[in-house]
Amino acid sequence: MKADTHPKYLDAEIRCACGNVIKTRSTKPSILIGICNACHPFYTGTQKFVDTAGRVDKFQQRAAKTAAAQAATAAAATTKKKK
Repeated sequence: MKADTHPKYLDAEIRCACGNVIKTRSTKPSILIGICNACHPFYTGTQKFVDTAGRVDKFQQRAAKTAAAQAATAAAATTKKKK
């Protein structure tokens, strides 16, 4: 069996952007993450809308256009069947 094939596990800290620190073991001594269980909306039950450059509004406008187009197509199909 070869020697030194497995990495060394060290005590590590996982640091979140919210400030939460989790102690664990890893091959890296420090890990930086953007979101954790203390600040994730699924675990906290809070909903945050991050609307950068009006993306939510653009999506809602596209959805409304699609719904209107589908309704117009359905109306045209029903009037065509009546003739």
